Amino acid sequence: MDVRRVVVAAERAWDGARLRRSRSRRPEHFRIEAYIGHGGTGGVVVRGRVLDNPLASEAEDGEGVGAAVRRSLGHFMTNDLPGVPLTVTVGGVSVEAVTDTDGYFLVRVPTSPGDLQSPWTRGTVELRESYRGVAGPHTTPVEVRVPSAQARFGVVSDVDDTILQTGVQRIGKMVLQTLTGSSLTRTPFPGAVELYRDLAAGTNPVFYVSSSPWNLHDFLVGFLRHRGFPLGPVLLRDLLGTWAGREQKHDRIREVLELHPDLSFVLLGDSGEHDPQIYADIVREHPGRILAVYIREVRLDPGDGRVEQVSDAWGPDVPFVLAADSDAVRLHAQGLGLL
Repeated sequence: MDVRRVVVAAERAWDGARLRRSRSRRPEHFRIEAYIGHGGTGGVVVRGRVLDNPLASEAEDGEGVGAAVRRSLGHFMTNDLPGVPLTVTVGGVSVEAVTDTDGYFLVRVPTSPGDLQSPWTRGTVELRESYRGVAGPHTTPVEVRVPSAQARFGVVSDVDDTILQTGVQRIGKMVLQTLTGSSLTRTPFPGAVELYRDLAAGTNPVFYVSSSPWNLHDFLVGFLRHRGFPLGPVLLRDLLGTWAGREQKHDRIREVLELHPDLSFVLLGDSGEHDPQIYADIVREHPGRILAVYIREVRLDPGDGRVEQVSDAWGPDVPFVLAADSDAVRLHAQGLGLL
């Protein structure tokens, strides 16, 4: 039995029953949630979600565990709004969109470089016409990261166990931290903030690509801001996926390389799950585009051979570094002239 497909079917049945009950009701907390977009010579990509949920409370210093748990659960207990007609405008170019069955939208805006300002271009997502009794104006700003012509390279980084101490291989610990922590209390790896600031060097864009669900977008952006990481698009995935499966990490990295064809990239990940193999595929698919691959060693059993299966077959053109910590990455990156 395919457990994931059973769970997806159960979710669809629940959503269908909920929507049938609420179809005639006007959404009480209609809200357009726009995620950080990115754009370049290949156009602009904007994602987001439309929900019938009040805005989550901000994390506060010294708050109790109960407040953190309620906020964390609120990220996942969402009332999604499907079929919402939207207009996304960036750089003076507008594109129409409609939310899918889970309330998500993804829009490619065919801008030209002259339409965009670096390092950030502000756009809007707005309700195009009345939806279940909700009428305009409902407009949400969206920030789009636009690399400058002075950028030497871009950075693509995983999040969990690469910059954020998560313990993905210890499922119980990971779930507990997710529920009881906040953007103010979660901890980065030592030296990671300084390393990423130096890699960014004020002009090089950083893209965070993770297998975490979109429900955690606001939390992760809050974590990056609070800890002082260079801000950039945070590209995640649907919690359960669709009948076709979850959006693959490969595809989100390919999207970044496609939209920014003039940039080479440095890839950073960890050894806990599939980053070595994913990055190997990207290096093979995009010859000449990847400057280096850095993998943080976080395995419970470093002798399991999974990383070595990739590294043993690695070619000489792109450095592959299995690093014990941020200092090891820094030392090698300095040798390459990346810092």
